[in-house]
Amino acid sequence: MERTRHFTATVYVVNDGATALHEHEHVGKTIPPTGHVDRDELPHEAGLREVREETGLDPTLLDDTRSVDTPGGQVLPHPRHQMLYDINVHDGTVGHQHIDHVYYATVPDRDISPGPDEMRADAWHWYTIPRLRASELPANVVRFGVEAIRTAADSAEWE
Repeated sequence: MERTRHFTATVYVVNDGATALHEHEHVGKTIPPTGHVDRDELPHEAGLREVREETGLDPTLLDDTRSVDTPGGQVLPHPRHQMLYDINVHDGTVGHQHIDHVYYATVPDRDISPGPDEMRADAWHWYTIPRLRASELPANVVRFGVEAIRTAADSAEWE
């Protein structure tokens, strides 16, 4: 079986000490905004687009990437994590994987208003650190959610 891979981008959005996650009916998990990187996009652009489409929120990427002076080059925002996820596994053989770029961002409010083809607004919930830790969410969702909230708080202290 041929293995295929797609690039994806995930963004943990934070507002006032909580991150937004939704119950994704097709995936069967509670996750942040996420989706495939289109052919004409950079990973961080795809992540920000997904946030806008899925939540209607206007994200600001938390980016501490250092600039590099290089002729003809451009520094891209570093993801907080890069993950490889097995998506389709048949008889122990991995058929498809996602190479996920995980970013953190802040949003100015919690007024979720998804696009017309997205999950309903009532599928979204705001998770504080205690709620994340008390949940039965996957360990990576809890860890990244906690990191995103802490990163946003640290970023706010420097503003």
